[in-house]
Amino acid sequence: MLEAIEKLLVLQDRDRRILRTQMELAGIAPQRQSLLAKSAGTQAELDAVKLRSKQVESDRKKLELDAEAKKQQIEKYSIQQFQTKKNEEYRALAHEIELCKEVITKLDDQQIELMEQAEVLQKQTVEAAKVAQAAKKVVDETISALAEREANLQQQLAEYQSNRDALAAAVDEGALAKYQRLFKQRGDNVVVGIEHGVCGGCHMKLPVQTLVSCQAQSAVNTCPHCGRILYFTREMELAGEA
Repeated sequence: MLEAIEKLLVLQDRDRRILRTQMELAGIAPQRQSLLAKSAGTQAELDAVKLRSKQVESDRKKLELDAEAKKQQIEKYSIQQFQTKKNEEYRALAHEIELCKEVITKLDDQQIELMEQAEVLQKQTVEAAKVAQAAKKVVDETISALAEREANLQQQLAEYQSNRDALAAAVDEGALAKYQRLFKQRGDNVVVGIEHGVCGGCHMKLPVQTLVSCQAQSAVNTCPHCGRILYFTREMELAGEA
């Protein structure tokens, strides 16, 4: 194999490792954010249930105070009944007392409904707390693993990049410029082999002259269709099927 091709293949392998490591590193932050959002979601559900529980308890206490106020009014009206000597005033106070009792009954019924709601919410709170705790545990463990993976990838990337420039410097300037331009345009599949007479990049059939030139291994050849750098080894099938 042509020495320039060998050096380009080594450089391409290094660039592929760098690119894939960078892509994996770039994917860690979104994973971390997704996990945190999941944990925050379960915590938000727990907080919402707790808030509803507090509101129900607040409403119940208000009803309790309203009922107590009505009871105090009944006591006041009863005292006034005892003090009055007028039948008409006595009957009016009796009517007010009955109205207060009706209101108290309604308030008591509403309190019972709220107590039932509170009981349901208490069970929901316990369940939501379990879910939130379990989610947080999983998220914390996963984020810890991601942090470890991130550190390892950063170390790998630093190692890959440490002598990348030296590998590039060993390549002929013309071939290197062509390779770098193609790498930006075509991605990490720039230096490709020939198999059954087609380009390993675009998979288009290659002209006979290109195949002969690649087999001679005397110069760097490119695909006339996609521009990728071609190479051929004895293990590959040069000619296509008839």
